[in-house]
Amino acid sequence: MSQKFSESDSQLLAEIIRLRRDVRGNRFLPKPVGDDIIDKLIDAALNAPSVGYSQPWQFVVIREDATKQQVHQSFVKANAAGREQFTGNKNTQYSKLKLEGILEAPVNLAVFYQSQSTPVLGQTSMPDMGRFSVVCAIQNIWLMARSLNVGVGWVSIVDPDTVKQALNAPQDAELIGYLCIGYVEDFLDEPELKTKGWEKQRNKADVIFNEVFK
Repeated sequence: MSQKFSESDSQLLAEIIRLRRDVRGNRFLPKPVGDDIIDKLIDAALNAPSVGYSQPWQFVVIREDATKQQVHQSFVKANAAGREQFTGNKNTQYSKLKLEGILEAPVNLAVFYQSQSTPVLGQTSMPDMGRFSVVCAIQNIWLMARSLNVGVGWVSIVDPDTVKQALNAPQDAELIGYLCIGYVEDFLDEPELKTKGWEKQRNKADVIFNEVFK
């Protein structure tokens, strides 16, 4: 018989989702993150849905400072290039943002998509479905981490090829997410980029359509 959940279970999950945060480097504590916690996070990832039950994910757990340094150097270069794409007030805001925690987080986790050489059920018309499956796995990690009071930050401002080289990744492996994982003193009540005025929260009514776009 399938498991039934209570209304309180549903409310708890809604709170975990609502209070999930992208954690930056200035919020991580030096407290070690045990292998048991990382195992729970990866187990959550492995229970994510995947197109055609392909399970196209691979994970690299990174604890060594030397490896983190290589990835951080990639961030520094990519971050400088990214900042140049914004002008005026946005450029000023950008320069003040702490956008990663590669060196500060006790654990980094690189998440890769591994394509298959044969057709995958459900992916024949939409080839990106495999990559989306890996994103579902990352979301599971994020939510499980929040339930364990562990912070996660997703760093997208890196050169994927540099990260692959640092991790000796196979040529056909594609970096989807680079995560910084660690305990935090507290979690912000609101997303940081919202409170800093980088973007405004969209109204629910503005993103929902019935039957067709209007």
